Amino acid sequence: MDIANTTIGGYLSSLGSSAPAPGGGSSAAISGAMGAALVSMVASLTVGREKYAVHEELAAKTLERAQGLIHSLTECASKDMTAFDGVMAAFRMPKATDSERAARSEAVQSAYKTATGAPVETAEKCLEVMRLAEGLLFKSNVTAACDLSAAALEARAGILIALENVNVNLPAIRDSEYVDGMREWAENIDGESGRLLAVIRKGVSEMSGGNN
Repeated sequence: MDIANTTIGGYLSSLGSSAPAPGGGSSAAISGAMGAALVSMVASLTVGREKYAVHEELAAKTLERAQGLIHSLTECASKDMTAFDGVMAAFRMPKATDSERAARSEAVQSAYKTATGAPVETAEKCLEVMRLAEGLLFKSNVTAACDLSAAALEARAGILIALENVNVNLPAIRDSEYVDGMREWAENIDGESGRLLAVIRKGVSEMSGGNN
C-alpha cells in the first residue's frame, strides 16, 4: 500500500479489514504524522505575524522540520508494513533439513530485529514532534495553542503504540544484549515523552489563560 497517496478512507478500510497489515505499527506512525502536521499548522500561523516577529526564525525552522517529520513518519508507516511482511516470509521458509531449519531460524531472528526497528524509528520521530511542540510554547500564535497539546497527544499515542510493538517482538529475539538495550531504550523514551506531555499541556493551559 502506498500510504502517502492513499485516502484516509482507504487506509482506514485496510486497517479495519482482516488483512494482517496495516496494523498497529503503521497506525502509530500515522498518529505521529498527524502530530507533526499540527505542529506545522501552529508554526504556519506564527510565521509572518508581526506580533510574533521575535520568534520568526524559530517558527520557520520548526515549520520546516515538522514538514519533514510528516513525510518521514508516513514512510515509517510503510516501513512497518514491509517489516511485518519480512517476518511472515521468514516463517514460510522451508524447514525440512537441518540446514534449512538453521537458515530459517537465522532469517526469523533477523526479521524480528528489522520489525522491531520500524517502531523504534517511529517512536524516535514522534519524540521529535513532541520536542518541536515544546519549543513553540510561549513563542507561537496563542490562538492555536491548544493544537500544541493535540500535537503532543498524537505523538505520545504514537510512541505508546510503537513501544507496544517493540515489546511484543522482544520475547522472540534470542540476542539478550539486544533485548536488554531495547528495554532500556523503551523505558527512557516512555519517561521523556510522558514528561514532555505534562510540560506541554501545562504550558498550553498557561498560554490560553487557564488555571489547570
